[in-house]
Amino acid sequence: MPQLTFNSPIGPLALFEADGAIVALDWGFVPENDETPLLLKARQQLEEYFEGKRHSFDLPLAPAGTAFQQKVWAALSMIPFGAIKTYGQLAQELGTAARALGGACGRNPIPVIIPCHRVLGANNHLGGYSGIDGVETKEFLLRHEGVPLK
Repeated sequence: MPQLTFNSPIGPLALFEADGAIVALDWGFVPENDETPLLLKARQQLEEYFEGKRHSFDLPLAPAGTAFQQKVWAALSMIPFGAIKTYGQLAQELGTAARALGGACGRNPIPVIIPCHRVLGANNHLGGYSGIDGVETKEFLLRHEGVPLK
């Protein structure tokens, strides 16, 4: 599986590609790097995002998950840059329980690009995050997008 690691403001990120789509983004370094056109495009778009030049991503994505997880991840992708929703709001929109939605967010294999960081708990509580520094990474991403936090 082609993979590419690069440094970012939230630490080293590793992108993974399969069958012409991004399938994962993880924290840390991978031992071997493949500079495929898609991985280079994804890295460029992430760098533009962190530089404040990009507010959305234009990449083929193929995260592996259940039908429910796919539905949640598609809904996450619709939350615009700089906007937030609560788990409760999003759960109501999808007709599911907030806890189930939170579980799907926690299993998002392509964080940042599929913006699970834009979902907060009740009363805009940050909740958790899968990033290397957990909630600190989530807070960084939200502040980067101009979201006012308490």
